[in-house]
Amino acid sequence: MDTCRKRLQAGLDELNLTLSDEQTDRLLRFVGLIDKWNKAFNLTSIRDQEAMVSLHLLDSLAVLPYVTGQTVIDIGTGAGLPGIPLAVCRPDKTFTLLDSNSKKTRFVQQAVLELKLANVQVCHGRVEGFSSEHLFDTVITRAFTNLPDMLKMTGHLIAPGGVLLAMKGQYPEQELQQIEGNATVIPIRVPGIEAQRCLIQINKPTQRE
Repeated sequence: MDTCRKRLQAGLDELNLTLSDEQTDRLLRFVGLIDKWNKAFNLTSIRDQEAMVSLHLLDSLAVLPYVTGQTVIDIGTGAGLPGIPLAVCRPDKTFTLLDSNSKKTRFVQQAVLELKLANVQVCHGRVEGFSSEHLFDTVITRAFTNLPDMLKMTGHLIAPGGVLLAMKGQYPEQELQQIEGNATVIPIRVPGIEAQRCLIQINKPTQRE
C-alpha cells in the first residue's frame, strides 16, 4: 500500500489538491475495499491496486474543480466512481450515488458505511424512473451512455442553473453534433494516465420569472 500512497500523493500534488491524512487514508481504504469485493461483485476490470489509484481515484478527482453547488448526483456510479472519491474530498457537499445494478449499490453502501461518509446517499434504480425531493446542482456521469441519451435521461434532475458533467475519453465529436445547446469540452489531464480524457460541461439555463 506504500506504493499506492506514493502514487496517490504524487497525483494529488500534480492536481494541486491538498487533502488531510484522514482523507488520503479514506481514499486508499476505498481502493482496498474495491480490491476485496471485486472477485465476488465484478466491480471493475482493473485488478491492480496501483492502477486503481490512477484509473479510478485520480481519474475521478481530476474533475473536482468543475463540481459546483451543494447537491451532486453521480449517475451510473458503479463501484462508487467518481462519487465516493469526490465525496471524500468535499465533505461540505451532499452526494447521491445512483446505479441500477443491485450488487454494485450493495458494495457502495458498504463502502460508505466503512468509510463513514455522512454526506453520501446510495440509491438503487434506473435514472429514467428516479425522482428526488430536490433537484441537483451537479449531475455527473462516468462512462454512462452517449450524450443525447444522457441529456434525455438526466434532464429532470438538473436544477435551474445547474450543470451536467459527462466524463469521456476521446473527444466525442459525433455525440456533440447530435445535441442542442452549448456544450463546453474541457481537456482533462489525469496523472499517470496517457490516454485522452475530456469533460463535457452542459449548463442548464436559469429559469426566468
